[in-house]
Amino acid sequence: MVHTEDASSRKREIEEKLKQEQETLSFIRENLEKSDQQTKGMVSILSSFESRLMQLENSIIPVHKQTENLQRLQENVDKTLSCMDHVISYYHVAKDTDRIIREGPTGRLDEYLACIAKIQKAVEYFQDNNPDSPELNTVKARFEKGKELLEAEFRSLLTRYSKPVPPILILDAISLDEELEVQEDVVLEHLPEAVLQDVICIAGWLVEYGRNQDFMNVYFQIRSNQLDRSIKGLKDHFRKNSASSGILYSPAVQTKRKDTPTKKSPKRPGKDDVLDIEIDSYIHCISAFVKLAQSEYALLVEVIPEHHQKKTFDSLIQEALDNLMLEGDNIVSAARRAIMRHDYSAVLTIFPILRHLKMNKAEFDSTLQGTAASTKNKLPTLITSMETIGARALEEFADSIKNDPDKEYNMPKDGTVHELTSNAILFLQQLLDFHETAGAMLASQETSSSASSYTSEFNKRLLSTYICKVLGNLQLNLLSKSKVYEDPALSAIFLHNNYNYTLKSLEKSDLIQLVTVTQKKAENSYRELIEQQIQMYQHSWLKVTENLTSRNMPVFQPGSKLKDKERQVIKDKFKGFNDGLEELCKTQKGWAIPDKGQRDFIRQAQRRVVSEAYRAFLHRCANVSFTKNPEKYHKYRPEEVEEMIEKLFDTSA
Repeated sequence: MVHTEDASSRKREIEEKLKQEQETLSFIRENLEKSDQQTKGMVSILSSFESRLMQLENSIIPVHKQTENLQRLQENVDKTLSCMDHVISYYHVAKDTDRIIREGPTGRLDEYLACIAKIQKAVEYFQDNNPDSPELNTVKARFEKGKELLEAEFRSLLTRYSKPVPPILILDAISLDEELEVQEDVVLEHLPEAVLQDVICIAGWLVEYGRNQDFMNVYFQIRSNQLDRSIKGLKDHFRKNSASSGILYSPAVQTKRKDTPTKKSPKRPGKDDVLDIEIDSYIHCISAFVKLAQSEYALLVEVIPEHHQKKTFDSLIQEALDNLMLEGDNIVSAARRAIMRHDYSAVLTIFPILRHLKMNKAEFDSTLQGTAASTKNKLPTLITSMETIGARALEEFADSIKNDPDKEYNMPKDGTVHELTSNAILFLQQLLDFHETAGAMLASQETSSSASSYTSEFNKRLLSTYICKVLGNLQLNLLSKSKVYEDPALSAIFLHNNYNYTLKSLEKSDLIQLVTVTQKKAENSYRELIEQQIQMYQHSWLKVTENLTSRNMPVFQPGSKLKDKERQVIKDKFKGFNDGLEELCKTQKGWAIPDKGQRDFIRQAQRRVVSEAYRAFLHRCANVSFTKNPEKYHKYRPEEVEEMIEKLFDTSA
């Protein structure tokens, strides 16, 4: 029974669920039907919308195309109008630019160049589009006029603002202050910056558009003139200021003068100062040329096109360089004339100049790099001329020392140093100031294979050989001259003085070091010569002292009576000594030994020899009665004899 109830209960449940499912299914079906209806409605709306869009597009596209065509037409009209305006403007260029072109570019270069650019474009337009039009000739003429005025402005700016560099500024630029560790470069400003920029601008335009190279000739002529005037101004500065005040240099920087001889020749009194100024002037002008030429080149590269720079520079420096070389040739000619007059000291002017030229040759060559061969060769040619004439002067000087004639009137009466000796030594000392230059000068004339490589040592040996040759010639000539004296003692004093002067002069300067390069024992040789002459001089006193020797002296006992003959021998000895002493002292008092040390040495040696012999003689005759008038023979006490000898070589005594 219970089981039946369970089954019916379950059946009810199932039926209940089934009913619910059917209701759900029914609900879904209804919703699907509604969705289908909505979809159909939406499709219908979209179809209608698409249809309308198509209708709209079909209406709009033709309108859009029409509008586009209208815009294109409008643009073409605008372009045409613009082109018309542009073309018409070319016909007005001549009129629009007339005033500016006529008034020229001064003070408004940018505006002027802009104006010419317009004219240039007009020329190009008419040449391309209407070459037969009268307008082309008009604008062409206007362009040529504009170019002409630009060329004139270029010349005018350079002429107006190019000024010679003041001498003081040049001296500052070429001088060195050895106290300054870092040298400040002195800038030589040739043109004001604004003017320079205008000049560069015009030059650039003339090259690019003007098809004109005449401006380069204008440039080098104007700048060449200023370069030459700058150097001449420096020369005038030396001539004016040197003579009056002695102030040659800017107070800012003092130049150390190293190139002028320090010792002067007595042959040219009164000329040395003028000559020194000329030497100084020329040396400074050479340095000035290099410095100014370098600054001219620096200026030129900013103005002149690159492939014309070297040629223009070459032309620019010619006048100043030629003037310097001409002046150098004049110095060589003056030296040649001096040699003909046998004034060899005048030739020394060449040495400082030659040294300076050779010291500056590398910088000179560097500055002239790229110029014509004829330009580069000018300095080497001058150097060669100077070396040749200098070497000739040295050779002829050596010969003149050898061949100086032995004339009585030319000989010093007191046996002092001969002018030939002092001149020869002075010349050699001056040569010492330029020993490198002189050595190279001698080497330049060598043709031997050993001279193929001119080293400093080789040149030094050549100069040493030359100096020894001069000294040898001098020695031979002095020996010959000494024979003019009748008194051998005076000959000896003369040679002594000259040899001693030579040795002392060699030792005081560095000449002795040069001499010993080739003659190691030169000093000893001179000392021996001097000693020989002292001995020769002392020989002159033998005729006095030989009266004091024991030769022919009678042998006697103190207090014994002498024979007449024996008494006469003693009397003769006293008389011979007294007469000889008086004669020698009188004669030799007038002779000279300028070297005080040597004078004292010779006097003392002579005093000692004579005094000792005289005292010994007096001692021997002390107790001998050989005369009734002893004071007649015993005229001088030993002290008096010594005093007399002390007054030798002293004209004031």
